[in-house]
Amino acid sequence: MGRLGIGLQLYTLRDDMARDMEGTLRQVAKIGYEGVEFAGYYDMPADKLKGLLDELGLKAFGSHISLQRFRDDLQGEIDYLKTIGATYAICPWVDSKTLANAEQWQTLINELAVIAGEVKKQGLKFLYHNHDFEFHVKVNEEFAFDAMYAASNDINVEMDVCWVKFAGQDPLAYIAKYAGRLPLVHFKDFTKDAEGKLVTLELGLGEVPLKDVIKAAEKAGVEWLVVEQDHCQKAPLTSIENSFNWVKENYLNVHN
Repeated sequence: MGRLGIGLQLYTLRDDMARDMEGTLRQVAKIGYEGVEFAGYYDMPADKLKGLLDELGLKAFGSHISLQRFRDDLQGEIDYLKTIGATYAICPWVDSKTLANAEQWQTLINELAVIAGEVKKQGLKFLYHNHDFEFHVKVNEEFAFDAMYAASNDINVEMDVCWVKFAGQDPLAYIAKYAGRLPLVHFKDFTKDAEGKLVTLELGLGEVPLKDVIKAAEKAGVEWLVVEQDHCQKAPLTSIENSFNWVKENYLNVHN
């Protein structure tokens, strides 16, 4: 059982990336992250980004690509991923307001299956990243989350364990359920505010059983733990360093 790679979802650093993409990536590498998952390229040409990543020793394993971008320029997105050496084309979010019933979900699932098939045909893998609303509607008597993956083997899983738990589900059971189709796990922590809304935290400060998630991920054949914090209470670069230090202390330094 090999060690999981430790990556960062760069959405956490979206403001820093917008101001200084190169400098921010240098900071990420300096902290110790081994790979990155993009959420936009900030107009940097793919070949230039590939050169920078190689210089920094960072692996670009995937990218969050909006559904609209998949619709408007699928080939361009695939070509960019190939140039930077990434494997995973990930749909990070869909508008839950347009998905109020099973029929609307089924239409979306059919569309994603077509996109996923084309991505696969060109040598990459399509993943879907969940929030909590995929557990609010049932399709064919199962959660939309599960119906999506049942519909097409070309749609693979990027499981956000924070949102799974927030939705009232067991992330450990879900990791086991999708073993072999789950290359990436979004590794996040959270609590709830007074109104019951999600508050994302640095790793180790919230409700997610992180050490158990790591064990389950290893058993399920996950490749990367992807650290993310949607909203940080400190400077985002400070938060991602604190979270990396948690990973180092609780996983990297004790892995055998």
